[in-house]
Amino acid sequence: MTNLVTFLVDSAAAYGDRVAVRHDDTTLTYAELDDASARVAALLRARGLEPGDRVALTMPNVPLFPVAYYGVLRAGGVVVPMNPLLKAREVAFTLRDCGARFALVHPLFEDEVAEAATGTGTECLVTEPTAFHALLSGTEPMPRIVERADQDTALILYTSGTTGTPKGAELTHRNLIRNTATTRETLLQAGPDDVLFGGLPLFHAFGQTCALNTAVAAGATLTLLPRFDPLRALEIMARDGVTVFLGVPTMYAALLHAELPEGFDASRLRLAVSGGAALPVEVLHGFERRFGAVVLEGYGLSETSPVAAFNHPGRPRRAGSIGTPLRGVEMRLLSDDGREVAQGGVGEIAIRGENVMKGYWRRPEATADAVRDGWFRTGDLARVDEDGFFFIVDRKKDMIIRGGYNVYPREVEEVLYEHPAVAEAAVVGVAHATHGEEIAAVVTLRPGARATAEEIRDHVKERVAAYKYPRIVRFTTELPKGPTGKILKREISVDSADPSGTAGPAARPGPAGA
Repeated sequence: MTNLVTFLVDSAAAYGDRVAVRHDDTTLTYAELDDASARVAALLRARGLEPGDRVALTMPNVPLFPVAYYGVLRAGGVVVPMNPLLKAREVAFTLRDCGARFALVHPLFEDEVAEAATGTGTECLVTEPTAFHALLSGTEPMPRIVERADQDTALILYTSGTTGTPKGAELTHRNLIRNTATTRETLLQAGPDDVLFGGLPLFHAFGQTCALNTAVAAGATLTLLPRFDPLRALEIMARDGVTVFLGVPTMYAALLHAELPEGFDASRLRLAVSGGAALPVEVLHGFERRFGAVVLEGYGLSETSPVAAFNHPGRPRRAGSIGTPLRGVEMRLLSDDGREVAQGGVGEIAIRGENVMKGYWRRPEATADAVRDGWFRTGDLARVDEDGFFFIVDRKKDMIIRGGYNVYPREVEEVLYEHPAVAEAAVVGVAHATHGEEIAAVVTLRPGARATAEEIRDHVKERVAAYKYPRIVRFTTELPKGPTGKILKREISVDSADPSGTAGPAARPGPAGA
């Protein structure tokens, strides 16, 4: 049978009494998780869900996330995870684009999703703990799993492109089954005695494949942290005996500089995994010294399920490198004209293998542009050394990574242009010690118009997720442009001396490549 949920069914049969998911004092054993997901599946089928129907999932890292996630898959549905921080206008786009039949929503985010669902045909099911538990208790569990084919879509992950239009990457059951199995067997080497740290957002590919699905496939315990805080993370690591820590660079930097609680003991920690953005070498070495665990850095994208390359355990590694391709994955570097780049040269990473997405949901042109002859063009520039280790050099795309979250400038720019005082706008990333990059907006105002940096920032803040709005706002009289009138972001430099984003020195054209 092909269905990602078989990982859960198999682990429930083998490790029924073991804890699958923990959130502080709340635990779900494998048997309980299996049963609850079967009840969610039955509930959805009773309400008319058919195989292939899309179900949006808006929840933080709480035990109900895996219950709902595996319940949808069990019923043959397609999971569409959404960042809980999204605003109604962002949610509405996703619901309409994927044609979501249902939305399973944590009560904290009910208002935004309910507003977004108006007129979309999406039925919202709010998972208020007491009421939803009673609803599931009165529902008989679905006795069978709906069988799916290898190429049937299991998951749609929305990722914005440089055009600013979000695209849904369709990941198949085979994509996710193979990427999970390879992650468990060759990278984490996880088993039922392991405890994985669940601080990565489960709505993200990294959190789903490397934390949730890998833990379930291994019969291990996933201990959840809904909102990352370094002191809470340290408490959880010690309390639950975390053996595998998974995080993005900002988490590692925060843990490196946090004061250790009295009597702190992380002696069970054997491995740490980093992804999402480049991990500074000094942070990698500092974390290893402080916590006594090897840190392995890797690379992937939503479109690659997500893991594509890694520094493998038990093999030589290169600090600052994303490692070598995963089992079942090929990587090469291509020039702009599609030719393979010689060793030592810089080229765009192209990926082929069992992890590459089926395509972008209902966007055949975007799919054809991204996947050519079976090779997915990532937009990331890298070089490879004589031993086959890849090193990221830059991003071909304009994407900004703030605190591990992807921010696409065009999406923010569209909102900036909605402000009545704004004539032109450009959004760029500025280096930041804590977040990796901070978001900066450089704007020109309409003739006679007036606006403060705070007004511009608040305008965007009200309309997009909290991690997307520009903390830095600068005004300029003219943005640098090329012959065709296109704004040249590479020639924009931003004075970030005042990170608060209040009125300050204007942005100014800088040297090419700045």
